[in-house]
Order: sequence, then structure tokens, then C-alpha cells
Amino acid sequence: MGAAVAWWTVAAVLLQVAGLSLFLYGFFPVKPTLHGFSGAESYRMPSCGPVNAVEQEPALPPNQLRSLYREVSGIPPVYDRLVLMVIDGLPAEFVLGRGGNPPSKEMMESMPYTQSLLAGCKATGYHSKAAPPTVTMPRLKAMVSGAIGGFLDVAFNFNTQAFLEDNLLDQLHMIGHKLVMLGDETWIKLFPTLFARQDGVSSFYVRDTTEVDFNVSRHLDFELVAKDWSVLVLHYLGLDHVGHIGGRRSVLMTQKMKEMDDVIRRVHDVSLQDNLERTLLVVVSDHGMTEGGNHGGSSYEETDSLALFIGHSVQRPHCSPYDQNEALQVDLAPTLALLFGVPIPKNNIGVLLPELFNSLTDDQKLRTLELNSWQILRLLQAQIPAFCLEECINSEDSLGIDIHPEYIEKKICHFLSKAFASHQSSRLQQSSDFKSAEALYVGTAVDNYYGFLRYASEWLSHRATDKPFYLLISATLLMTLSCLFLMGTVSSLFKGQSLSQAYHQSESHLDQRWHLDEVFILIGIFLYVISLCSSSFVEEEQYTWNFLTSTLYLIFLIKTVQSMLKGSNSTLVRRVEGKSFDANNFSYATNYELTPGKRDGYRLCTVLIVLIAGRVIRAWHQGGINWVHFPDISKSLAQADFSIVKSLQTISVLAVMTLYSVSLKLLRAKSKVVIGVWWSHISCGLLVLLHIWENQINTSLPINHNTTSIAKLFYAIASVSISSTVLASPWIFPIYSMEAKPASSDSNPVKDIDSRGIRNSVFLTGITYIMFWCLLQLLLQQPINAIPLLLIFLQTFSSIAHFSLDKTLHKQWVQVIAMQFLGMAGHFGLGNTNSLASIDVAGAFIGVSSYSTVLSGILMFIITYGSPLMLYLGMLVYISVKDSDDISTQRQLKLSYIVDKMVTLPCLLPLLINSVALTSYTTVLLLMRNHLFVWSVFSPKYLYVCAATVCTYVGVSIIAMTAVYTGAVFSFRTR
Repeated sequence: MGAAVAWWTVAAVLLQVAGLSLFLYGFFPVKPTLHGFSGAESYRMPSCGPVNAVEQEPALPPNQLRSLYREVSGIPPVYDRLVLMVIDGLPAEFVLGRGGNPPSKEMMESMPYTQSLLAGCKATGYHSKAAPPTVTMPRLKAMVSGAIGGFLDVAFNFNTQAFLEDNLLDQLHMIGHKLVMLGDETWIKLFPTLFARQDGVSSFYVRDTTEVDFNVSRHLDFELVAKDWSVLVLHYLGLDHVGHIGGRRSVLMTQKMKEMDDVIRRVHDVSLQDNLERTLLVVVSDHGMTEGGNHGGSSYEETDSLALFIGHSVQRPHCSPYDQNEALQVDLAPTLALLFGVPIPKNNIGVLLPELFNSLTDDQKLRTLELNSWQILRLLQAQIPAFCLEECINSEDSLGIDIHPEYIEKKICHFLSKAFASHQSSRLQQSSDFKSAEALYVGTAVDNYYGFLRYASEWLSHRATDKPFYLLISATLLMTLSCLFLMGTVSSLFKGQSLSQAYHQSESHLDQRWHLDEVFILIGIFLYVISLCSSSFVEEEQYTWNFLTSTLYLIFLIKTVQSMLKGSNSTLVRRVEGKSFDANNFSYATNYELTPGKRDGYRLCTVLIVLIAGRVIRAWHQGGINWVHFPDISKSLAQADFSIVKSLQTISVLAVMTLYSVSLKLLRAKSKVVIGVWWSHISCGLLVLLHIWENQINTSLPINHNTTSIAKLFYAIASVSISSTVLASPWIFPIYSMEAKPASSDSNPVKDIDSRGIRNSVFLTGITYIMFWCLLQLLLQQPINAIPLLLIFLQTFSSIAHFSLDKTLHKQWVQVIAMQFLGMAGHFGLGNTNSLASIDVAGAFIGVSSYSTVLSGILMFIITYGSPLMLYLGMLVYISVKDSDDISTQRQLKLSYIVDKMVTLPCLLPLLINSVALTSYTTVLLLMRNHLFVWSVFSPKYLYVCAATVCTYVGVSIIAMTAVYTGAVFSFRTR
């Protein structure tokens, strides 16, 4: 039966992978765009018919192309030189305040020059809203192209490819502007052939907060006096890295802002000294950051980016510098295109910012709005092919003609007809002497143009990309079929011969009826599936897992107390106690026998440890998205003296080292392998302690290369130690029992196979896995997570001990699912959420001296799924102490029998639970594909569900491969 189960499981997993791949391909397609680059045709009214049918203009030399654009546009270029300064991760409220209020005194004092420009009305600032996902690469694309990219740009952010769509930098280059870039190498990857001079730095090595900006500023004096460039791009990364390491309130934050203010002063001073009135300085940020310094999600703190313009066209006599001026990040592209006399990029959905065109006449301002409207119209025609501008304008109906009985065309026509009519009226009034009437018509035309542009821009940004519905249905059916395969396999196990025999002696009295814990698990899984349909429950998923886990262990506590109250009068209990040494496999693993009284006490204590630890973990991080600002233990520690956090880290490391030493001592195995593993574990623990005390968080010191070397040494020792333990442990424990018994009256005594050898081997491997995993997490995780990690570790071992002390209390499938619940509760207890902003980027560079996409991605995955993987590794310890007496009755150990007895349910049940969650949420996402929160809530959660699926595959693979290897060695040794 074991082979059949294995084949059915593999088939189910392959179906699931195929279905998941198809769904990801169909649901997250590359967003369709208009091909080619805008040319002179963009200055003419769009005609009816296919957009891409417009003939391409012949290629012209840069000087001729610049003259042509100036001639047909009707608008003179306002500026000749552009300095685009990107301060990565700078929230707009640090500079412009929030809600009409100025920024805090500390923030204002950290940027005195910038604040003086704002107060003197020499600069205009905007709260520029960035679209999710709020990571660097898609945000840079949005700024230069005006287009919102696909959601999966969050994945491509770590492997940037050349940007081939129409964009501002290519347009400037085509008319002869020379471009120079200093800073984040993402620009070089996006535009590999565009810059005349460039010096890129890696954006992903977030441990560096000083060198990464020094490498930009060291070229600044030379470039500012150079006369050969027209566009200078400066991308500073240090402030974003400070946020990742220490959060918004890091002591390095004000120091870094003073550094950025000094750069702004230097650039502006040179412009004034050379009397370069036609130089525009634009200071922008690609995204904001959460209180913890991360980004990637859609909260206000993450999307609140800065757009600050410093130039002659924005100066005015009176202003309110801290008014809540709002814009979209995509508005930067059309604004700069029209200021520098190039066509607006084809896929732009942004709207130009009027405050930057104060130096133009009213007629020129209306012309900029007309050009912006024509460009948006071409994009609308690509989405609504039947829409025709000429018919719309010539229609006598004030609401526009009825092309399709859809509200969108009528509303577009309504806005357009009013805008063009008022624009035409303003032109007619120019020849008259009634200036007041002309101003009235101009004001009306401006309002109507902006009404159309904002409505069309919002409609285009929220328009769902067409998804191949039948492909998504097929993918969902494949995942559903996979889930049914796994359900059928598990169901056949429960009914099968091998499972019936396994439970015949110890759990036959439980098989006749359902118990409270079993019913609660089924109801809990159903409630979890239902909760996935609600965006609020998805945002606050930690409450679901905390409820399920704590309630299940409360039921365990009730059952434990009830079994204790029954006492030793019960016949069943007497029978179990009569063979306590034989049935208590935890005693087998440790060579200690527990009295019934002690066993009851330990059973009660282990459940209480899980519940108390769970409550502390729950209070450690407030978690979620909506209530993350509430006080919790982690926030208190973040504001406390750092020596307290270091002390807690030290206690956690010492506790893990001590518990591992005790575990090996209980094995009473004196082999060189066990002693070697113990020494390597002690060495790794000391390395983690050294790393903790060497790592100076919240200091202005450069990168501490000592900590990098320490972490690398830890990785090397841990890898060698784990590999050696896995390979050697099945060879060091005896196969046969020490006591011989006669096979018959006239034959020599023979030794019987002892199941303790194989169980001790798996126990040693499992305990080594989980202990080194704890040390790895203590090395990588945020310092404030040390105690929660220790508590999750205690919960794991307390659960294993509880289940091993009385196997009559809970069925095996209940025990396995309870441990999986613990892993998910711990996942959220470490501060993880269903927002991409909670991913710990800083920890992914510990022990990494240079950026590696693969290595940093693996470390990021390890940090994020530290708790679920810890419980999967703990499953090996669990299967080493659970009831498996029948193994010792086999004269010749059979591999298939060992695997079937030890790992079938511990592997199948996690796969089934994950399959139910994946299939359910895929169905939810299919139904919610046009929901308002599909990109901000449901899609990020789906990426987490996919990552959790990978986590399940990894955990189950480790369990299965370890058991198969151990069983194969023992089977081989008996021959």
C-alpha cells in the first residue's frame, strides 16, 4: 500500500504544480502596452481607427527632431537641464508634513535648506501617491513612463531587465540630450545603453548606509561644473537602508536627511551661481516606508512618496508650503515631457501638474492640457476600440453619442465636449477686449480638461487587465483535482489495513466516535476557508490562527484534566500503565521510565507551556495591517535600551544550546559522531552570540565586516554538521536488542531487531535539524524576535512531549494538524502579515558580502517561514517518539514498511491542509478578480499562499528524505 500512496501523492503534487503555474501565468500576465515611441503625431488630434495603424514618422537627426517638436507643439521648452534626484524610501511627510500640518521639529531641523525653499515659495512639493507594489523598479518605471506596471513587477524587482516601452529618458535622448547617472544600478539595468557616464551601486545590500551614498556624492562636484550633460540622475539609497535596519525612528534617519539636504543645497547653489535659470531640480522618492522601515504594500505610509520641484517656473509671490498638495507618481512623466519639449510617453496615464507651468501664457497652458488629453485619448481608444473622438465632439447630444450603451463612453464624451467647447471659446475671446470673459473661459476650460483627465486616468488605472478566464478555470480545476486526490489518499489510509493495525491496540476505543478536538479541527479548517473570502480577515489573518491554535490546545488541556481525574481505577488506564515502558516511546528515546503520577504532571505542564507561550507570542507583535499602530511588546523593546534586546538574544541562544545538550545527554549515546555534533552546535551557538555582540545596530559606523565573516563561518559549520549527522546517524545505533532469546528448543539463541535504534537515529537527526534551525533564525531574524523564537521552539517540544506521554488521548492526525496550526500561529507571531511590507529584507544580507539574487532570496524565504519550517523539522522528532512497536516485530526490516509506519501521515496531512488552503484561495481570487482590493489585499496574499506551498513542499521533502534514507540504511544493515 505504501507504494500506491507514494504514487498518488506524487501525482497530486504534480497536478497542483501544473495548476498553480497555469493560474499564475493567466492571472498575472504582463500588462499590454502600446508599442513604439511617441513622435510628431502626438501633437495632432487622434483620428478614428486602430491606434497602432498610424504611420511611423521617418527617423530624423536629434537637432531636426527637436526643432520639429518645438514647431508643432506650440509650447516652448521651459527648461534645458534636468537634475532628477531620487531619495529612495523618503516619506513625503518627512518634508511636507501631513494633513496640512508641518513636519515635526526634528524633521524640519534636519532639512533646513529645503524647508527655507518651501517657506520662500521657491519650491513646490506634492504628496505623490505611488501605486502598489511599492518597490523600487516598478516605481522608477512609473515615473519615467507614466504607466502602472503589472503586479508581478515585485518579483522582477530583484532581476531587472531592460525597459523597452516609451519613456521620458529615451525621448530626451532622441532629441540630443546627454544623460549621466549616479547611484542605484537599477537605472543602468533599465537603460543599459542610454547614459554617457554612469556609476552604479547595488540597491539590495541594505546593511550599507554610508558607502552607498558616498559613491554617488563623490562625483557630484565634477558633474555640477560639467557643461556637457542635459540630464543628471542621482539615486541615493542610504535612507531606505536606514529604514530597513532601524525603522522610521532610527537615530540615523535625521543624520541621513541632513546629508540629503546638503546635496539639494549644493545642486541649487551651483544652478544659481551659474545663473542657470533653465535648470530644473526635481527631488522625488520612489516610495515611503512603514513604521518598521519596510515597504512593498499599499498602506498610506508606503505609498506616500515625495515630488519636490525647484525651478523658476514654480516660484510665486505667495504660497502655503504645507498644504496637502496631492498628485500621482505617474503625473511626473507628462509634466516633465511638456516642460522639456518632448512627446508624452504613449502608455502614460498621468496628468500634468499645473503649478509647474506658471511661466507660460494661458493659451500655452491650455495647449499642454490639450496634448495631455490627446495622449490619454489614444490610450482609451486602445481599450475601447469603437470610441471615436471626432464623432463625440461633433455630436449634438451634450452627453456625447451612444456608441455603446455603456456609461464610460458617455461620460468621456461629456467631459471632452465641454473641454473642447470651452477651449474654443477662449480662443475666440483672445481677439476681443473683454479680458474678464477670456479669463472665465480659460478657467472653465482648465476645469473641464482636468475633469476629463482625472476621470480617464482613474478609469485606466483601475481597469482590470483582461484575464484568460477559461485558462484560470482550467488551472483551478487542476488544483481541485489534486486536492481530491490527496483527500482520497488520506481517506484510504484511515480505512486501510495498515492504519487499522497500527491503531488496533492503543486507539481502538477512540475509533468508534468523534471527539471534541477532531470536530473542532474540521470546523476550524472550514471557518478558515470561509474567512479567505473577506478582505478584512485576510488582512488580519493572525487572529484566525491564534484562535484556532489556542482553542485547540485548550481542548487538549480539558481532555488532559479529564483523563487525570479518571485516575487509575479505569481498566483502560491500568492496562496502559501495565505496559508503560513498552508503550512510552519517549522513554525509549531517552532511556528513562516515568511513573504514572509524573507522566500526568508532565502532560499537564506541557499543554500549559504551549498556551502560556502562545499568549506571550500573541502580545509580542500587534500584527496585521489595520491595528499595527497599537502598542505591543516589540514596540516597547524597540524604544528601550539596546542592551536589553541583546540580553534577551543572549538568553535565547543559551537556552537553545542548553536544551540541545540535555537532549543529547538523554540519548546516552557516547559515539564520536554525537560528541562531534554537540561540539559543532556549541561552536555555532558561540558564533551567534559573537555576532549579536559585534553587530552594532543603530550606529553610524560603516559595514562591520567581522559580523559578515562570523555569519559565513556559522553557515559553513552548520552545513557540515547537519550533513554529517544525517549521513552518519543511521550507522551508529544498534540494530539488535542486547537481550537474546531462543528461537526454538534445539537452536542457538538469536537477537531480535530493536526498534529503539531506528527511532534514536531519527530523533538525533530531527533534534539536530531543529536546534541548528533555531540558531539560524536567531542569527537572521530581527533582534526583538529572539524571545518569540525561543517560545515557538518550546511550544514545539512541549507538543511533542505531550503527544508522546499518552498516545491514547489524541489520534495521530489530530497531533500532526495541531503542530501545523502552531507553525502558522508562530508565523504571524514573528511579525509577518499578508502585506509585502512585512518581509524582512535586512536579515537577508547577514553573512552576504555582495548582492546575490538567489542567496538573498533563499535567506528572505528562511526568515519569513522560520516558524512553519521549524514545526516541519520538529515533526521528525515527533515521529521518532510516537508509537511504532510493530517495527521491532519484523525479523527483516523492510524500507516500505518503515516509511509507511513513520512518515505517511506526517507528510500527507500537511500536503492536504495546504492543498485545501491553496485551492480555496485560488477560487476566491478567481471570483474576486475584479474586486476593488484585488491588487492591494488579495494578490499579495496569493503570493504568500504560493510561498507557503513551497514551504510545505520543502518541509515534507526533508521529512520524507530523512526517513527514507534512515530506513534504507537500517534495512541494508539487517541483511
